[in-house]
Amino acid sequence: MAAPRAATPGPGGGARKPELDLELGSSTQTSHRLLAYSDALLSIIATVMILPVAHTKIHPDQKLGESVQQLLLTKIAVYLMTFLIVTVAWAAHVRLFQVIELIDDVLALLNLVSITRYFSLMASFPGVPFGIFLFSVCAVVIGLIQAVIVVYGFYHPHLLNQQIQVSENQNFYKRHILKIILRGPALCFLAAIFSFFFIPLSYLLLGLVIVFPHLSRFITWCKTKIVGHRDEEEASYSLETFSFYLSEPLSKERVEAFSDGVYAIVATLLILDICEDNVPDPREVGEKFHGSLLEALSEYGPNYLAYFGSFVTIGLLWFVHHSLFLYVTKATRLMGLLNILSLAFIGGLPLAYQLTSEFAEKSHNEIEAIQVSCVITFFASIFQFAIWTTALLHERETLHPFARYGGKEHAFMFAKLALYPCVSLGAFFLTCLLSEFSTEIFHLMQIVIPFAFLALRIFVRISLTVIKSVMSLSRRKVVLLEEEEACLSPTETHS
Repeated sequence: MAAPRAATPGPGGGARKPELDLELGSSTQTSHRLLAYSDALLSIIATVMILPVAHTKIHPDQKLGESVQQLLLTKIAVYLMTFLIVTVAWAAHVRLFQVIELIDDVLALLNLVSITRYFSLMASFPGVPFGIFLFSVCAVVIGLIQAVIVVYGFYHPHLLNQQIQVSENQNFYKRHILKIILRGPALCFLAAIFSFFFIPLSYLLLGLVIVFPHLSRFITWCKTKIVGHRDEEEASYSLETFSFYLSEPLSKERVEAFSDGVYAIVATLLILDICEDNVPDPREVGEKFHGSLLEALSEYGPNYLAYFGSFVTIGLLWFVHHSLFLYVTKATRLMGLLNILSLAFIGGLPLAYQLTSEFAEKSHNEIEAIQVSCVITFFASIFQFAIWTTALLHERETLHPFARYGGKEHAFMFAKLALYPCVSLGAFFLTCLLSEFSTEIFHLMQIVIPFAFLALRIFVRISLTVIKSVMSLSRRKVVLLEEEEACLSPTETHS
């Protein structure tokens, strides 16, 4: 997120006060609230893509394994693709507003138009050409509006960040940014055209939107190794905040804002499902349960238990995410990519809820439903662990001293991030070995984990104390042996 412009250097090198920003253009202002609103809206757009998957109707006589292959697998793949494409648009939005630090009314309205044009029809109808066409056209429109924002920003240079304002090569920067912004929309435009002729090619082009930035970066790296160094002029003018180096910094505040939005929307989707489907009708309570609301609610016990377990899972995964970024001082693009992959699986938790809430109706599907839930939880948490591992590779730049190797909180953070991957993986294999106890194992996992988090710090401290005691005893033994050898050596020399 752009830093506050309380005292930014003016053209003459002096400080520019906030009230002077209004003199630069009509209602010029900082972009903090605009970016917060954009992050919230984009997180909603990305997360609701799971609804067509979660609300897929499975016939009572159909086994879940067959349903996953026939109904859910395609929709899950489309959900992941649409989620990642929306996050590509969000990442472009982040980089764009690292270049444009101030906004006016025109930019604010253009931004609002650019982030309100996504549809989830492609996830609902993955084989229908019009659904693919509509989604692709939305992506093209968003890219074009972002290009208009770039042109408008460079036409009013006082809105740009200081690095570009003082540069003599603003045209190079503008071309460079427009080229990167329009790559995705160009692929989406081709996908929209081919959607009516050859749907697999459309999906391939949409998939390229996700991997193209990293693919282009890899191709550039290969060219550099084969041909030699890049053109010196291009290297000197390259813009750090608008390229695809995975080690480059990313706005930590916007990563946190987008992540919080996804977690909040997923939790909201769960409670909406409870309110919509699992609240007894007053007439049914009076006729079937003789006015006993408690008895009526008990019929929905499995649904409420599944909701509680899913909500606790989301809350604890957010808690782990919050604890992780509490000690992150700088986020890199690779950390941002791993965070997006984690959020994609977090968005799949409503599907896990829908499957596990139907235990009572489809008891023969319990094992498959539990395993799908464990897989979703495992990948959501293992990518969080990967963020931590990536941060440790450059710990001096990315982590607070407390969280580095040997730091005060290092062991505790390791245990906290490893808890969910280990437990979900263990529950998955236990349900394979002890299939008749699959429901009990799953509910035990959901009950135990919150208490495990509460006892984790005590357990880590006890473990560290025991390890230190064992190591100190071994050191004492080594010291005693060295002293004995030192005492014996003069005697051997004298003899």
